[in-house]
Amino acid sequence: MKLLAALFCTLPLLAHVGSPDVFYEGEAGPYRLLVTIRPPQVIPGVAQIEIRSASPEVGQVRIVPLRMTGPGAKFAPVPDVAERSKDDPQFYTGSLWLMNTGSWQVRVQVDGARGAGTLSVPVPAASTRVLPMEGVLVATLIPLGLVLFVGLVSIIGAASGEAQLEPGVEPDAQRVRRSRIVMAATGLLLAGLLWLGNQWWNSEAGVYQTRIFKPLELRAAVADGNRLALRLEDPGWLNRRTDDLIPDHNHLMHLYVFRIPEMDLVWHLHPERTGDAAFTQALPSMPAGRYALYGDIVHENGFPETAVTELELPEITGRPLAGDDAGGAGPPLVKADYNSLVAPLSEGYRMVWERGHAAYHPRQPYEFRFRVEDSAGRPAAGMELYMGMQGHAAFVRNDRSVFAHVHPSGTVSMAALGLTAEAGAHAGHQMAYSGLPAVVSFPYGFPKAGAYRIFVQVKRAGKVETGIFDARVEN
Repeated sequence: MKLLAALFCTLPLLAHVGSPDVFYEGEAGPYRLLVTIRPPQVIPGVAQIEIRSASPEVGQVRIVPLRMTGPGAKFAPVPDVAERSKDDPQFYTGSLWLMNTGSWQVRVQVDGARGAGTLSVPVPAASTRVLPMEGVLVATLIPLGLVLFVGLVSIIGAASGEAQLEPGVEPDAQRVRRSRIVMAATGLLLAGLLWLGNQWWNSEAGVYQTRIFKPLELRAAVADGNRLALRLEDPGWLNRRTDDLIPDHNHLMHLYVFRIPEMDLVWHLHPERTGDAAFTQALPSMPAGRYALYGDIVHENGFPETAVTELELPEITGRPLAGDDAGGAGPPLVKADYNSLVAPLSEGYRMVWERGHAAYHPRQPYEFRFRVEDSAGRPAAGMELYMGMQGHAAFVRNDRSVFAHVHPSGTVSMAALGLTAEAGAHAGHQMAYSGLPAVVSFPYGFPKAGAYRIFVQVKRAGKVETGIFDARVEN
């Protein structure tokens, strides 16, 4: 357990586990965009922005960073013009500085043949590591530093001795002795300055270490036979609070529970808060075993986090799932079929992954599209919104080093999106559905190579269905 906790602490644990890139698909006025944001690992740092337009009518794209809340959210600096790709005129790139830790938004402004449009994408910014100096640079700077040190000592020694003599005159013993004393004093002074500089550097590094993101810790225990008690604990990171959570899809926490190591059982639950950092959840019936828990929360400034833990459970005789709580079952990982495109659902229905034949590679945005059919292969009727969305998906690496809770709009939490200036437009887009199609898609990109399991949840005829698929990601 301690080893797992140490592993998690080395990963970017912000809105997701080990999946730092932000993917968002939405409308900027009349233009549909897929925005990919790759936040920096250190703050201040440069975020890389990629924008793909579904329309060839876009003429120019401008991007600018703003704070999510506070005065910085109201006064935008002059935006940068994103660069259009020479090979793909509907693809734009740019880079933006994120100067402080916290919750940011990247505002995208579009001009084109159908007028102008704007959208904002929430971005959590936090230092997740200290970047080491590259070995080649170290190997270059150390010899240069030694040359400068020896050179300066030699110059000062010469200036106190030979520099005061006429050309060709040899220094006497007194001058040589004085020169050596001056050189030794200079060397000691420079060494002292280097030591003080190193002390200052270590002090600054220590201060920076306090800014490295430390994820909330999740404590879990079972009480009263079938009730899960959860508590968020802050290991100490800046001025973070645990009593400032805001609802995301009407819930303060979204809790994914996977039976491990096979990940053949999954539950998507919504614990209720019983205190500032305490939650409780009535468990459904569950077999004995070890479980991994991922709890998504959002702070009032729009900063999202995922707290993780593991828990050994006895056999639980619980209550039937109700409300937005849902569960699903699939084959164990040892029987994973990476060529299967069909997952069975209840009542003879099935979910079909419209995957195509292209291989997946890390850090590339893809559209994951799934179709729900009846037993005769017809598009399923009676599709409903599940917590205000066409569906929810979880992308989990088989070793659980990656977990991402994804919506049809992307990896952005709806609670954070609701804090942007374009919140009304986003909300209108979400409520615009009438007569839902039997197809749902999710924009996402795998952060690294490996084997992944994808859990897709949709709602039909009042019941939440779960389709489980497996994917391999090549280097």
